[in-house]
Amino acid sequence: MNTLTKLMMTLLLGATLLQGAAFEKVAKSRATQVMMSSEKPLSTGNNTIMLEVGHKNYKDATVSIKVFMPAMPGMPYMESKSEAKSLGNGKFTVDVNIAMSGTWQVHIFLAPKTGKKVRAKTSFNI
Repeated sequence: MNTLTKLMMTLLLGATLLQGAAFEKVAKSRATQVMMSSEKPLSTGNNTIMLEVGHKNYKDATVSIKVFMPAMPGMPYMESKSEAKSLGNGKFTVDVNIAMSGTWQVHIFLAPKTGKKVRAKTSFNI
């Protein structure tokens, strides 16, 4: 019985960890960094991404995102652009459409009310 209990607990813990799998990535610029996250792993189609700006000078900025895949032989350039909605205190939400599997480049544009605009960059693979 003890072995069965251990096995069940291990399976339950494993299922819980799989359920909690989410997307997290940091986009960086010289001035700040932006934590990107999603409640579920990113997939093709529409995705909601949470953004959290690291530097206080950009917490009230206007934020937009461009997710793109460069052209390759036999495949055209693809991109999705969106304006982020502020949730306050440097947190934003944005919807992006990912057309297909592969490596996507991400540019997050931060335009504060005063000061210099910045672009944080990263990439992700689906």
